Amino acid sequence: MERKYKGIIFDLDGVICHTDRYHYMAWKNMADGLGIYFDEEINNRLRGVSRMESLEIILERSDKAYSDKEKEEFANKKNELYKELLNEMSEKDLDKKVKDTLDILKERGYKTAIASSSKNARLILSKLNLIDFFDIIVDGNDITHSKPDKEVFEKAGIGLKLLPNDCLVVEDAASGVEGAKRAGMDVAGIGDAKGIEDVSYSLESFEDLQKYCI
Repeated sequence: MERKYKGIIFDLDGVICHTDRYHYMAWKNMADGLGIYFDEEINNRLRGVSRMESLEIILERSDKAYSDKEKEEFANKKNELYKELLNEMSEKDLDKKVKDTLDILKERGYKTAIASSSKNARLILSKLNLIDFFDIIVDGNDITHSKPDKEVFEKAGIGLKLLPNDCLVVEDAASGVEGAKRAGMDVAGIGDAKGIEDVSYSLESFEDLQKYCI
C-alpha cells in the first residue's frame, strides 16, 4: 500500500510537550502586577496565539490604555519569567511514549518538522534534548503571522521540500487546525483538538499516530 504522507509537522506545546503551567504562571504574574484579572479560562484562549496577541487578550480586562512601548515591556517581562521557569525543564518532561513514537516514525522514513508560534521553541527543544531530532524547526522567530494563519505550516512544508498533501499536521489547538487546513494539509487532532470537525484523525494519545503513519 502506498504511503499517504511523507512528512509529519508537529505543533510543540500541547503535542510534543506541555508547558501550559509555565505560561499560566508567567502571564498570571504579569497580570497581577497590573491589577488585571486572569484565570485558566482566559489562559486557554492564548493557546497557539503569539505573545503580543496573547497580551492584547489579557488587556481586554483593563480599563487603561497602554502605549506600544508599555505593551512591549509587559510582554518582555512575561517572557523573561517564562524562560526562567523553563530552566526547570529537562528530558524528564518528555513523555517516553512520545519519544518512542517519534523514533518509530523516523525509522519508518518520515520527515519531521516543528511548526510553533512560540519564540521559545528552540529553547524548549534543547531542554528536551530534541533540538537535532527534527529536520526543520519553524517558530515564532521565523514568521510574521501566528496561527490561525497558514504561514508557519507553509514554511515547514517548504523546508521539508514537500507538497501540502504530502504532510500531516499534529495539533492540539483550534487555531492550529485552522491554519493547517488553510495550508492545504491534513490534520491529526490531539487533546482539545481531537473533537474538532475539521480534523482528519482524532488521536486519543500521541502513540495513535503510528496507526495512521504506517
